[in-house]
Amino acid sequence: MIAIDLPWPANELRPNARPHWAAKARATKKARIAAAWACKIAGIRPNDPDIPQALRVTAVFAPPTAHARDDDNMLSACKAYFDGVADFIGVDDSKWSIAIRREAVVKGGSVRIELEAA
Repeated sequence: MIAIDLPWPANELRPNARPHWAAKARATKKARIAAAWACKIAGIRPNDPDIPQALRVTAVFAPPTAHARDDDNMLSACKAYFDGVADFIGVDDSKWSIAIRREAVVKGGSVRIELEAA
């Protein structure tokens, strides 16, 4: 299993947010770049042939506050993270099987993306 640790997604990336298109584009670009760097830090090589095409991906959410959050909204806010990881590892994310897990509240919040062979 490979674990990629990322910060809590920016507010502009939430599906119910209504930011200016340029603010959302900046946040999306920043999240994709952060995901690629997190992959590099996790020891993944770009376009690694050892990573299978079909992956089981678990998104582990540790929210910044105890507010109620919908699973689908948290997952949607991380789309740019998933795209950044998919670009870096060279695997089409349409072949992923995605699961969600919640953890305790953490100051600032965090998202961990766990990759396993399907």
